[in-house]
Amino acid sequence: MNVFRGLNHPGIAPACAVTIGNFDGVHRGHQAMIALLRSEAAHRGVPSCVMSFEPHPRDYFAALAGKPELAPARIATLRDKLTELAQCGVDQAVILPFNAQLASLSPQAFIDEVLVKGLGAKYVLVGDDFRFGAKRAGDYATLDAQGQLKGFDVARMQSYEVHGLRVSSSAVREALAQGRMSDAAKLLGRPYSISGHVVHGRKLGRELGKDAHLPGGFRTLNLRFSSKSHAWKCAASGIFCVRVHGLGDKPLDGVANLGIRPSLDANDVNGGRVLLETHILDWPASLGQEHGYGKIIRVELLHKLHDELKYDGLNALTEGIARDVVAAREYFAQSSTRI
Repeated sequence: MNVFRGLNHPGIAPACAVTIGNFDGVHRGHQAMIALLRSEAAHRGVPSCVMSFEPHPRDYFAALAGKPELAPARIATLRDKLTELAQCGVDQAVILPFNAQLASLSPQAFIDEVLVKGLGAKYVLVGDDFRFGAKRAGDYATLDAQGQLKGFDVARMQSYEVHGLRVSSSAVREALAQGRMSDAAKLLGRPYSISGHVVHGRKLGRELGKDAHLPGGFRTLNLRFSSKSHAWKCAASGIFCVRVHGLGDKPLDGVANLGIRPSLDANDVNGGRVLLETHILDWPASLGQEHGYGKIIRVELLHKLHDELKYDGLNALTEGIARDVVAAREYFAQSSTRI
């Protein structure tokens, strides 16, 4: 899949079939849209294209209003969204920076400058609640009327349902916020996962586990998701039983903390940012002690044990982590028995 940030790139296809949206999570409804898009693109002999935005438009308007609490929790990072779009067989992804210039475009200007001039759209597929342009003034009827004038086809896809439940990013966020990981997996069509580069942390876990007589302590693989200047709110948080991919031929079982580590100083190296810390239950000796750093790993969050807890001191934190390790081992033992 070719990925372009913005429209001014010579490699962008001169014509395409395109769908537009945030595609947070690339859930089963998105997957159904992309399947239809690819079929229509093939009939027209043009590439399939997904247009999305970064940051999320609601992130932009929340920052503009000085109310970060209005920004939505995110299901996926941009990396994970692009990975899933590629898995769906999309030919081209165009990520537009959502800024003041884009936010101020009228529906007509968006059609003329972005869809026609920028993408050479021959077919445009949107969802049933699609709105676009400044103040969300454009809708499906606007797009359909302009398509007849500008020479592109327009189609609208109705809601996608699973067991009577409308599949949406909001439904996925709700399931993740409530720790209903199996429900989230049904909506996504796969276990919920997060990927990223393993980075250095405080290396506190090496010390915490020594009292538990663990070689190397509670050593963790750390993924950090935002800079200090831009908070990234993840839809999920808490302590999870996880499966880690990317460290060898087989996935590795672990227990992970996803959140802001309330038991530690907010001014530490993490700086109060979202961090995913994963402790591998049985670290393979073949990987050595330092061979996780710099690798891109994917962590599947399979089962939530509990919310993040604020412990009174490092001894209490060590005991809490030790209990989580035991609970994770019990979960995986039961899972293998069911299989």
